[in-house]
Amino acid sequence: MMNDGMLSQEEIDALLNISDEDKSDENKQSYLSDIEIDALGEIGNISFGSSATTLSTLLNQKVEITTPIVDVIERTDIGDEFTFEPVSIQVNYIEGFTGKNVFVIKAGDAAIIANIMLGGDGTNPDSELNEIHLSAVQEAMNQMMGAAATSMSTVFNKRVDISPPSILDEEVTGVKNEDVFDEEVYVKVFFKLTVGNLINSNMMQLIPLRFAKELVNELLNGSEEHAIEKKESAATLEAEIPVTENSVAKQQEQAVYNNSLQAETRDDPAEPQYLGHKVTSSHAEVHQAAFSDFEKVELNTGQQRNLDMLLDIPLKVTVELGRTKKSINDILELASGSIIELDKLAGEPVDILVNDKLVAEGEVVVIEENFGVRVTDIISQYDRIRNLK
Repeated sequence: MMNDGMLSQEEIDALLNISDEDKSDENKQSYLSDIEIDALGEIGNISFGSSATTLSTLLNQKVEITTPIVDVIERTDIGDEFTFEPVSIQVNYIEGFTGKNVFVIKAGDAAIIANIMLGGDGTNPDSELNEIHLSAVQEAMNQMMGAAATSMSTVFNKRVDISPPSILDEEVTGVKNEDVFDEEVYVKVFFKLTVGNLINSNMMQLIPLRFAKELVNELLNGSEEHAIEKKESAATLEAEIPVTENSVAKQQEQAVYNNSLQAETRDDPAEPQYLGHKVTSSHAEVHQAAFSDFEKVELNTGQQRNLDMLLDIPLKVTVELGRTKKSINDILELASGSIIELDKLAGEPVDILVNDKLVAEGEVVVIEENFGVRVTDIISQYDRIRNLK
């Protein structure tokens, strides 16, 4: 509406087609260039690709993480991002880089992950997260970020390591705790997380702008410095090789000699070439090859004594009745009188291991008041060698 011939701000924005998204892009580009945004997206894509694989193994579910979206957010606006009940995990880099970042997921998603980690199927998670649930989420994040750090080590061509992630108190999800959010501007890496049919949600990573720029600088300039170092090392190697008039003359003579040999070969291809002096069959001495009979090797007294020393080396012999796998929740519920079912049936032979390597099978017997094992089968030499690998 025009009252005094002046356009209102809304009308100006409409004419210039300035939307909230455009303003966000302008705000983002005022802190990061397009190249830096793409580099951070690539780092997140590689890191969280490995994390998705690790989480899939932990939960035994199909896990997908979409390509991350990079944005910039000021500290005063962080509280507005939490329109849900969050669970925040802080990760500190202790080797390769010095910095920290905060991961934020929905409390409901954290409850599902904790339920699966503790032996459930994720369909009926607890509504409230207790200390055990948070520890399970913390361990899942530890495994995920460990895989991400390994991927970053490959990307940056140096060792990258993190400290164990820590669950932040609910109060630090806003801007009250300056120990966590102690910088004015953060990079928000936003991506979608799906876990089977259980989770279809979002996950957010907050990186201080200074640390984000350090990662980008290392990625972009580190590769250039590595290429320069390779060129400098190659130039140094060439400089260390002395070039004299005699060496050049010898190289020229060798080239002429090689060309003459090639010409002779082309003129008479049937004539063989020899290394060294030509030897005719009449001057050659041919002998029958002799091989030792390893089945009839006789050792002298000293060698036999050295071999006998090995016979006194003690070895650990273990008899294994069976094995099984239990979840953390099942282990915590063990008590006196609990029965653990093994993977072997009654009457099956037990395994006899020497230094934790399978060598035989047997059956359990009782000798007076002690248990014993009667050997029923010795595994083949091939299987014994294969078990050593």
